[in-house]
Amino acid sequence: MTFFWLILFIVLVIAELSTMGLTTIWFAGGALIATLAAIFGANEGVQILLFLLISILLLIFTRPIAVKYFNKDRARTNVESYIGRQVIVISEIDNLQGIGQVTLGGQEWTARSAQDGIVLPVGAVGIVKYVDGVKLIIEEKKEEESKNG
Repeated sequence: MTFFWLILFIVLVIAELSTMGLTTIWFAGGALIATLAAIFGANEGVQILLFLLISILLLIFTRPIAVKYFNKDRARTNVESYIGRQVIVISEIDNLQGIGQVTLGGQEWTARSAQDGIVLPVGAVGIVKYVDGVKLIIEEKKEEESKNG
């Protein structure tokens, strides 16, 4: 069983190195502990239990920390880069009717208001708050914001 755990450890580390997605490293830690348990003569049940327990504990306790520090310089995707950008309403936005379009970077997008009950007229300027599927969720740009930049 020692070789099984060792091979599993190597495969998981290689998978992690090839993706850098923080997905398999936790299980590699569990496989490493199971390998050590096998070397020291623990039975298969104990090895499996250690593998599962260590993997889950690593996932629960170290993943949030690792994600925070390792993904801080991650490049934003195209869609994420739209957040905070200005858009121009080209078709009235009314959440109640489920209508509305804006332009952003020369492209037309379906859009909805971030607040229900607010109708944004054609020509209004908005700011993208977030993206929901293929819709931009926008908020009308305040007059003060328009004057200041």
